[in-house]
Amino acid sequence: MEIDLSQKSVNLLKALASPIRLQIIELLSKREMNIQELSDHLHLSKSIVSSHIKKLENAHVVESKRIPGKNGIQKISLLRVSYLGINFPNRKQSAFSHYDMSLPIGHYVDYDVAPVCGLSTTKKYIGHFDDPKYFMDPERVNAGILWFAKGFIEYKVPNLLKRSQTIQQVEISMELASEFPFTNDNWPSDISFELNGIELGSWQSPGDYADVRGKLNPSWWPNNMNQYGLLKTLQVTHEGTFVSGEKISSVGIDDFSRQTQYWTLKLAVKKTAKHVGGLTLYGKGFGNHDQDIDFRFYYL
Repeated sequence: MEIDLSQKSVNLLKALASPIRLQIIELLSKREMNIQELSDHLHLSKSIVSSHIKKLENAHVVESKRIPGKNGIQKISLLRVSYLGINFPNRKQSAFSHYDMSLPIGHYVDYDVAPVCGLSTTKKYIGHFDDPKYFMDPERVNAGILWFAKGFIEYKVPNLLKRSQTIQQVEISMELASEFPFTNDNWPSDISFELNGIELGSWQSPGDYADVRGKLNPSWWPNNMNQYGLLKTLQVTHEGTFVSGEKISSVGIDDFSRQTQYWTLKLAVKKTAKHVGGLTLYGKGFGNHDQDIDFRFYYL
């Protein structure tokens, strides 16, 4: 699950602001439990535990069901969420001028991917799963989601700067996750980034998520398929390269001083990586964020 810092997230943040409710989450992460079991573990009355469970249910962190028990109907609670990410607002860069570009995820110019792999538009799958040749299908330009176990995919966007202008920072925003056959919330993958042939570093994706449905996924999209990723912003600055504020290398914008006609972005899962856990890339119509690959170029 991902949330933004907005009024819509207040109930969830309040629900987590309790040591007792955090203990309940910890207990339910191990197994489903009824109110009596939780009461015994926490040394609290059943009425107090029920009140805490209700707040976690309202925040969609816990769900409960009623099943027959030895003494009648009992309420069983289970943990609904395996991951929670908080998206902070992007910092404004008012000192520089900038221009933006958005590139659909199907508009790649090169690729070399290995199964498991596939891609889909919001209306249908493109070709057959686990056959890389369909990554060259003409319908690929309409893809809203693509995934592969290892390999790379490469994009190009034009460099619109004039010769008199100097690049100061590059930001690239995209929704990413690992790739596991069907899904696995705990499946790390080392996703590496390359810009204009220069290795920027890598970010470790925690998993391939399906604890809840992606907000934008078409209704026909199966529940056991990739549901959503994490919105990550790759930033190349004078101080180095960062992924959503976390430094991943010392490669800086000064390494890109030579003027070129276009910018080349490569996303890869290398076979030599410590965690070869694949890559899922979400575009418009899939996941939780209604965007493709968004570029922002700051300049003077």
